[in-house]
Amino acid sequence: MRDLLPYLKLYKKHWFGLSLGMLLAFLTLFASIGLLTLSGWFLSAAAIAGLTIARETFNYMLPGAFVRGFAMGRTAGRWGERVVSHNATFKLLTDLRIFFFEKLAPLMPGKVSNLRDADLLNRLVADVDAMDHVYLRLISPVTVGVFGIAALTAFLCWIDTTLGLTLGAILLTLLLIWPIIFYKLGKRNGTELTQHKAQLRVTTLDWLQGYSELTIFGAEERYRNAILEAQNRLVSNQFINAHFSGLAQALLMLANGWTLVLVIWLSADGVGGNAPDPMIALMAFATMASFELLMPIAGAFQFLGQTLTSARRLNDVILSEPDVKFAKKPVELNGKHDIEFDNVTFHYPDAEQNVLKDVSLSVKGCQRVAIVGQTGSGKSTLLQLLTRYWDPQQGSVSIAGKPLTQWNESQLRQTISVVSQRVDILNGTLRDNLSMANPEASDELLSTALKEVGLEKLLDDQGLDAWLGDGGRQLSGGEKRRIGIARARLHDAPILLLDEPTEGLDKQTEHQIMQLFDTHFKDKTVIFITHRLVNLDQMDAICLIEQGEIVEYGHHNELLASQGRYFQLTQTL
Repeated sequence: MRDLLPYLKLYKKHWFGLSLGMLLAFLTLFASIGLLTLSGWFLSAAAIAGLTIARETFNYMLPGAFVRGFAMGRTAGRWGERVVSHNATFKLLTDLRIFFFEKLAPLMPGKVSNLRDADLLNRLVADVDAMDHVYLRLISPVTVGVFGIAALTAFLCWIDTTLGLTLGAILLTLLLIWPIIFYKLGKRNGTELTQHKAQLRVTTLDWLQGYSELTIFGAEERYRNAILEAQNRLVSNQFINAHFSGLAQALLMLANGWTLVLVIWLSADGVGGNAPDPMIALMAFATMASFELLMPIAGAFQFLGQTLTSARRLNDVILSEPDVKFAKKPVELNGKHDIEFDNVTFHYPDAEQNVLKDVSLSVKGCQRVAIVGQTGSGKSTLLQLLTRYWDPQQGSVSIAGKPLTQWNESQLRQTISVVSQRVDILNGTLRDNLSMANPEASDELLSTALKEVGLEKLLDDQGLDAWLGDGGRQLSGGEKRRIGIARARLHDAPILLLDEPTEGLDKQTEHQIMQLFDTHFKDKTVIFITHRLVNLDQMDAICLIEQGEIVEYGHHNELLASQGRYFQLTQTL
């Protein structure tokens, strides 16, 4: 149960709604039990009164009014309890998803690098949804059950102590035993159900995302069969769950029947020391109605195994410590945004070989430096260290003379604009994908940014309201890259990091993008990563890196004149 503690703490924020839901549930239960109990007594008393002289003095109106009142109260209470409880639960799940994502984001990419996208999605959706069992199926029913048993026992003891204590003891015993039994029965199946639900999501997403490639290579049927197998395992778990639910309800009805027989036998000679009268019917109907207290609890605890497994899966993320921790307060800056790599050595967590080896590089403020080299030489890793995607194992990285470990995350993100090799396009409108870089930007400014990168054709038809689809399905690779450049233009940060920004562009568009750099990014600190040795004479300096080490550094003309490694590479073009 300790696995649930991080989530129970979130209940404090919604204590009023959750408590009100339990109160309404208690009042609804009170009205339901009162309706059946009073109806049983009323019908018996009315029948007896009709056979005697008491028919002329029997008060039919007052019990009838209470019956109507209990009936309306039960209906209104049930509706109110559902509205309040589910509203509070949905708000709780909303906060839980935000809480989970806030814990997840700092762990990327280190702690969650081995988790599949579909698995993360399953944790964010299905595992979080499983947390509603804690309140709706566990806390609320048990709390209402305890108070309901106490209230019913007190009422019946006022009429007959022996019968009241007997029924109360039976109900309390079942309340304590039933959850333990069905938790043990459903624990293993609940664990498997959660795991198989995650496997089904993963296999389905693999099939959907790779359908074209799987079809080409003849593996589509094998992946489709994997989906069917995962689905069959999940259906089997759901069948077992339904079986346990039915078993719990059946056994509870059996217990209700035997308890009813016991109460009728104990009250056969009269209730409260009186001769046999309609109070026997009141006790009998109170016994039948009392088991409504236990109905929500009967099979609820079989879901506890599923909930605990989901909680453990969420805790794998929530309780993990991020590899990179940012300072809470922003750092005070003086001067230009110089960039300094000081004897940086870095290797990825799952690798032993260093990607960067004692790299020292200085980029002055408002200077444009191109970093060139072959694929896998460590160029992109330099940008990842500069954005604190990772921290180096040795050495330090500084901006404006301040180590990145002293920077606040928000301040660092505002200082740097990044155009990466992979530009993520959200499943939204063109306006949504541009305004994320500058939420205050007007439609006119967004349109201007698109025209500057040669995407004015996207403004045709629906314009900024055009829907780009999941991952930008409507766009080519070059268009996605240019949207990334437009975002950098809108963000307007003092440091600009470009990772192969002209890759996949035609010569004319590439020339247009390079002109954009000259006009709008001339007063910024720019690091330009490329393996294409084109237009590098416009850069202030060129850094050639190979196998994680800086081989040459200097201006384009200087490196050509020295006829070193850079000169050799230019001759191969």
